[in-house]
Amino acid sequence: MAGPPPKPWPTGLTEQVEPLVRRVLAPNPSPYTYTGTQTYLVGTGERIAVIDPGPDDPAHVTALLAAIGEASVAAIMCTHTHRDHSPASRPLAAATGAPIVGCAPLVLDDSGPRADASFDRDYAPDRVMEHGEAMTGPDWTLRAVHTPGHTSNHLCFALEESAALFTGDHVMGWSTSVVVPPDGDMGQYMASLDHLQAREDRVYYPAHGPQIDNPRQLVRGMIGHRRQRENQIVRLLTNEGPMRAGDFVPLMYKGLDPRLVGAAEMSVTAHLVDLERRGMVARSDDTWTAQ
Repeated sequence: MAGPPPKPWPTGLTEQVEPLVRRVLAPNPSPYTYTGTQTYLVGTGERIAVIDPGPDDPAHVTALLAAIGEASVAAIMCTHTHRDHSPASRPLAAATGAPIVGCAPLVLDDSGPRADASFDRDYAPDRVMEHGEAMTGPDWTLRAVHTPGHTSNHLCFALEESAALFTGDHVMGWSTSVVVPPDGDMGQYMASLDHLQAREDRVYYPAHGPQIDNPRQLVRGMIGHRRQRENQIVRLLTNEGPMRAGDFVPLMYKGLDPRLVGAAEMSVTAHLVDLERRGMVARSDDTWTAQ
């Protein structure tokens, strides 16, 4: 996990990242959000799209409205419903009259601990986009790519005119995505990485951190990293005997920022659940053993 760049960060400023794409950084930096959530504005004409509007922060909403200017907003598009991604959709919709579209709403059966930002339970889209469905504007086409794993409702959006992919939290260059059961699913996450690896996107624009100019190379490395982690888990269980999820963290994550211990334990748990499903480990209460 890379540390953030030196300040000042371009919080609240509109940055042009390619002819069809601008971004505005929200003021919500953290160990899980890097320098903050990046909201993207797509299109150069009278009708644009806004991707991942971000947290419900008045300063960020004001910055987005300034960036939108006189343009109309065809759609406010959300990759998933963590609180650092979707809540600003509501004040932005109220200010612009634009529909909220993208991922499905998500209601969890429990309220257990989360290592990641908690879920936006008030998210209510006007339209849920299915895999392969498109939103269009005068000079842009954004197509939904279903990428469950980080959350069960996660979508990426492909900008067909420039072969760019807005990856939300699914792929980031500064850190691997946190996968938190029960909604987060490591098996689905790996399958989604395989799906992206088979695509030919030119560049990724994640919601946190810098753009990714070598996407297929990065995804290949991420798949290898996750496979190494699961092999590590099986090897530790084989050599050390029964273990709890928290027991793996000091053995697998050397020099970890103490603020990220919970995230690491959830990631280990996600791997264990996936390995259990595949018949490679078994559990009794909160203790795991190799099969």
